[in-house]
Amino acid sequence: MSCRKPVRNPFWRWRSNPLRRREDRVEAWVLSAVWAIAAVGGTTAGMVTAHAADEAFAQQRAERHAVHAVLLTDVAKHPPALGSPDGKVRATVRWTASDGSPRTGGTLVDTGLKAGSRVVVWQDGHGALTAAPPSPAAAAVEAGVLGAVAGLCLTGGVHAVGAVTRWRLDERRVQAWGREWDLVGPTWGHRTG
Repeated sequence: MSCRKPVRNPFWRWRSNPLRRREDRVEAWVLSAVWAIAAVGGTTAGMVTAHAADEAFAQQRAERHAVHAVLLTDVAKHPPALGSPDGKVRATVRWTASDGSPRTGGTLVDTGLKAGSRVVVWQDGHGALTAAPPSPAAAAVEAGVLGAVAGLCLTGGVHAVGAVTRWRLDERRVQAWGREWDLVGPTWGHRTG
C-alpha cells in the first residue's frame, strides 16, 4: 500500500475552477496584498525609522557637549535602594554655561564624592543639563532595534487586517453555503435519523 501525500498548491485560488466563488478571488487578492505590503511596507517603515533615529542621535551628539562642574553637596557612599540602575545618585552641581553665566542644577553623579569635587556633566545648546548623548555604536544599535520594531509593528498590523478580512470572507462563505443548502436540502428526498 502506498501512502500518498496530498498535493498542496499555494496558488489554488488563482486557478480556473467552476466551484471558485467571488470570496475566493477576493481572498486571493487580499493575501497577495497582505504579503506585498508586509514585505515592502515593513522594510520601508523599518529603514525610515532607523534612519530618523540615527539622525536624531547624531543631532544629539552635535548639540550636547561635556563641561566640568563642581559638586555642591556630599554624596552618600551607598546608593539608596531605589536609585538609578547604574548606581548613581542625584546631587546638586554648579557649572559655567557656554555664554559664561554660572548655573546650578541637579544631575546624577557617582557615589562617595565630597563637596567641591569636579564632575563631568552634559549640557545642551541652551546651557541646560541633559543626559549624555549615545555613542555612535550605541546609537546604531538603538536605531536598528527601533527600525526592527517599527517594521514588525507594521507587518503585524497588516497581517491582523488580513486575518480579520479572511475571517469575514469565511463567514460570508458559510452563510452562502447555508442559503444554498436550504434550497437544495429539501429536494434530496428521504432523510434518515
